[in-house]
This record gives sequence, C-alpha cells and structure tokens, in this order.
Amino acid sequence: MLNKILKILGDGDTRKLWSRRLWTRFIIKARKILAPSPQTIKIGNKAIGEKVPVFIIAEIGINHNGKLTEALKLIDAAAEAGADAVKFQKRQLLAVYQKEVVENPNLTDQALRYVIPILKESEFGEKEYRALKAQADKHGLVFFATPFDEQSVDFLKEVITPPLYKVSSADLVNIPLLERLLKENKPLIVSTGMSTIDEIERTVAFLHRARAVFVLLHCQSSYPAGLDTLNLSFIKILKHRYGVPVGYSGHETGLEPTLAAVALGARVIERHITLDREAEGPDHAASLLPSQFKELVKKIRECEIALGLPVKQVSRGEVMNKLILRKSLTAGTDIAPGTKITRDMITVKGPGFGISPQRIFDLVGKTAKRLIAEDEFFTNDDLDARQIENHIGKIETRWGLKARFFELNQLMKFEPKPTLLEFHVNDKDLDFKFEKNSKYPFQLFVHAPEYNERTEVDLASENERIWKSSIEIIQKTIDKTREIAEHFEGIPGIVIHVGGITITPHPQPKKLLNRAIEAFKCLDYKGVTLLPENLPAFSWHFGGLWKHNVFGAADEMIEFCNKLNLNMCLDLSHAWLFCVAENQDYLEYIKKVAPLVRHLHIADGRGCYKEGLQIGEGDVPFEKVFEILEQHLPKESGGISWIPEIWQGHLNDYREFRIALAKLSKYKFLKGDK
Repeated sequence: MLNKILKILGDGDTRKLWSRRLWTRFIIKARKILAPSPQTIKIGNKAIGEKVPVFIIAEIGINHNGKLTEALKLIDAAAEAGADAVKFQKRQLLAVYQKEVVENPNLTDQALRYVIPILKESEFGEKEYRALKAQADKHGLVFFATPFDEQSVDFLKEVITPPLYKVSSADLVNIPLLERLLKENKPLIVSTGMSTIDEIERTVAFLHRARAVFVLLHCQSSYPAGLDTLNLSFIKILKHRYGVPVGYSGHETGLEPTLAAVALGARVIERHITLDREAEGPDHAASLLPSQFKELVKKIRECEIALGLPVKQVSRGEVMNKLILRKSLTAGTDIAPGTKITRDMITVKGPGFGISPQRIFDLVGKTAKRLIAEDEFFTNDDLDARQIENHIGKIETRWGLKARFFELNQLMKFEPKPTLLEFHVNDKDLDFKFEKNSKYPFQLFVHAPEYNERTEVDLASENERIWKSSIEIIQKTIDKTREIAEHFEGIPGIVIHVGGITITPHPQPKKLLNRAIEAFKCLDYKGVTLLPENLPAFSWHFGGLWKHNVFGAADEMIEFCNKLNLNMCLDLSHAWLFCVAENQDYLEYIKKVAPLVRHLHIADGRGCYKEGLQIGEGDVPFEKVFEILEQHLPKESGGISWIPEIWQGHLNDYREFRIALAKLSKYKFLKGDK
C-alpha cells in the first residue's frame, strides 16, 4: 500500500513539492481552526476588522514627485476627504536594484529607464519624513509607509516609528524582507498583486508560522487596471481561506469597483491620491483626485450602512407599509362566545392590524371567548387564552393616552382613569363635531397633523407653498383646539412637529430652523400651550426613511424655545435615536433640555431607527432619565404630564398601552411619590 502511495506521489523532488503543499495547507487550516474568525487589529486609535468601519488608506506613494509642499497638500486633501491613514513609499535604491541599473538605467529594460529617474527624484529623507508625520498627526491620520528594502525598514523605525508596515505586491515573495519586518512586532498589510495562489499560500503559511498579525489585500498590479482584470470575487476566497482580515488595493480609474469590494467584504481600502492625474510618474493615472477620493469615502460609509448586519430585519418603514398593504384574519359572520371557530367562519381582509393569515390553522378549532362581530379582526387574545400581567399601579401624576376623537366613548371605560387624552389628529379630523354640551373628565392635548392632504406638514420648508399651507393647517388645529376646549378640563396643549425634513441632509440646517421660527411667529395661539416636539435624526415617512434637519439637537431646541418663549414636549424614544445617530451622550442631552420639558412621550428606543418600542425592549435608561428630570425640572412648572407612546399601542383594546402603564407605574417619578 505504501509503495502505491509513493508511486502516485512520484520521484523525490515531486514528493518534496507535495510535502510542501500539504504542509502549507495544513498550517493554513490549523490557523483557521485556532482562530476561526478574522481578528480585530488595533492601529493607534483606529482598528481593522469585521465589526469596525472600513479602514481607508490614502496612498500618496511617490505622487508628490519629490516636492514636500505637494506631499503636505496631499495629506491635507486625504484628511479633508475623510481617510483614516496616509501612506508613503520608502526605498534605498541601491538596496532595491543592482548598482548598474541605478547608475545607468538606459542599459536595462525600458520601463526601468522611465521609472528609476522618477524614483531618484521622489526620495525623501529624515527632515521630510518628520514634517510629513507632523502634518498627519495634526489631522489625526495614521502615518506609515511601504519599505522596499531592509535599510528602509531601519529608517522608518528610527524616524517615524510607524504603527504598521505595508508589504508591496512585489515583495509578497520576499521572505528576507518579511523576516526583517516581523522583528518589529507590528501589524502588516500585505498586497497580493502579481502573485499566484501558490505564492500567496506559501507566504501566508510563513506568516502564520511566525504568528504574525497581518491583513491581505486583493490587488491587480496594473496602473491603471482594466475592469476585466480585477476579479473582485477573489476577495471572498481570501476571506474564507486564510482567516485574516482582507482588503482591496485598487488601481482602476473609477469608484464603483472599490465599492463592490466593500460589499464583498473588504475591511481595508487603499487607493492612490493625486493633485494632478496627468503629472509625470507611474501612479498618477490610476490615482483619484481629492474630490474623487472624498466622494469615494462618502460612498464607502454609505455602503457600510447599507450592508448592515447579516440578519433579516423588518424596518419600521416596512412595518408601516405592512399594516397598510397586508391583510388580517377577520370574522366572516357573527361568532357568539363559546362557539368553536371553523374555517368557513374566517375571511381575509386588509389592513394588517389583526393576526396574520399565516396563522389561520392556529385559529381554526379555537373556542371564541367573546362576541366577534362580522368583519371584525381576530386578535392574539383569540389565539391565546393566557392573560398578560399588566397590573397598573396607582399613579398620582398627570398621565394619559394617545387617542383619536372617535375613541372617546371607549376611553371613558378605561381603568384606571387617565387624567388627559392626547388626540393625534389628521387634517380630516379637524372637521370632527362634538356633541353639544358633552363634557369629558380629561385635560385636552392635541397632536397636530403631520400631513395635510398628501403633503408633509413642514413649518421649516423652503418651498413657499408647503410652508404657507403648513402654517394654515397648524393654525386650523389651534382654532379647533380652542373650539373644543370647553368639552375638556384645563388649558389645552398642542404638540407640534417643527419640520425640516428632507430625503438627504440639508447643507444649511440653521436656515431651516430660522424658517420654522418665522412660521411660529405667524401663529395666533392665545389660550393654548404650544409644545414643539423633539425629533430623531431620521424618521419614517411615506414608508421610507427621511432626514430631520432641525429640532433634534439639544442646543438647537433650547435656542428655538427661548426665542419664542415656549416649552416643549420631550419624546424619550426620539431623543435616544438622535443621540445614537449623532454620537451624543443621552443623559447629558436630557439634562440640557429638562428645564424646558412640560410634556413627555415615553417609549423605548434602540439604534438610530427603532422608535416607539415597548418599555424594556430597547436601551433607554428610564430610571436615570427620571432622576435627571426630577432634579432639573423647574419647581414652578407644575410638574410634567405624560403618555406612553408605544407604536400601535392602541390596538387590541389598548393592550400595549396597558403593558407600558404597568411597567411605568413602578417608577417613583411617574407615580408621583414624594
């Protein structure tokens, strides 16, 4: 048997080749088992890895053409573009090339005849490198270089002490240079251009044996590289095969392939930057101008956001659309309590407020626990006989529920009795007629319409027609509130969204804020209390994600309210989303605006987009929030009124509102305990 195997393997030299290949693959596979997922590599205050932003390198190389002023300008341009790092190239030509090639390149290959003089002219010494590092440090950029020889490694170590080193594609096979670099115990970024898979595997195995920390860059070493040569799909092979972070060094002329590389999993991007693509030198033609590099960084960051997480998530916009477009299980006939529900008693109709038609088999055979009228939605309670614990404790503070005018009679039966109702009205609700002499034991709050017909209500709009119509609908809301106030208790409050919504961020948000201030000055609100509500950085409108440009930042809200002598409604969920999106301290935000707050919308939130969550299902630190409000609320304010604003909380007999109230009634601040 052994002889047969040896015969298959061939002669001694062939066996040695097989042995090397098997050993190489064994090393690689062992490394993957021991470290199955690419590690996160710290680079100063930056990092390279799967769970951190893409590390973007502006490769300056020799595009300065030996001029320090040009190099400094390129560093400035890289910083302005949003790069994480700038990289140069360092050579001792006599250590890189044969002496006669350096001294008389005309005697060798024509390409070298062109390149060698440029390399000579482009070399920087100690003085220049120290100036370059100082400029990079000023901008907070990681500063490093590609050494092409061991003497250059010594130079870089002594002069700039880089936090990492780059290994060029040409030197992937240069084991002596790699050995010298490994002595520095610094991370390596290794380009794989012009290399065969066998050459990559041998070097990777060598680096794994040395326990090196390194990144592999997929690369096509042509300047510029043609689209049909890029083979970006190989990025996935590198990621799967070697168990280290993988990136892309691009030499194409456009931006799109680099974005595709990010989409395929590249965690490092290296692109050349130049001030003049027609300048003399080998790399300029394959380089990006500063404006192009800036656009690339912007698009990479957008691509990262779009890539998100490797999970299927339903966005809030989709949830909104699902309610409108999907259907629910409804009763096809009146069903008396105690009746066994059969298939022919069930129909499917929109909207999607009830239980999904997908659960029809769960419903068939259940016994009706209540009278279910024809065309009425079946609910989760019809499926599940269990009762959710929702005991609402005693609440002494002014609290209420979100409601619609037509729900008034139903809300009169709600226990415990709320002290206020906040009616979320649309433009059609403003024509609602109250019964003459009717009286309700609630303080009146009205949430102004967010839409007027099919147009967003936007008091900050630059569109004159939308701006004027928004003022008109808000004034109509104020007039309606004054008209119906006689049916309720106390002074009515009106919650208003300021506006300033655009598809993409507005370049002059201050202009929009001033526009909103002018709109408020046009309103006659005698006899009512106006309460502008804080907004998240992004919100869902028309089933899509839009940007809020005003009345989200604490300082901005303070300025707005002070100029108009107004207080505000604080939405805790909106505030959380805003602070996450803008990287701000949530509790400091609450502390700043607390003196202005007179009304609360209380719900949980998570991330930048998930608002209106049930209490405890997000990340809002309610206990700390209420402590801050208690400390910073003005004593003469008369306290805070509040509602639980759980999204779709009114469905199924206010089920989610009841659960929220049960949870919130345990907080001392909301209970009214002294």
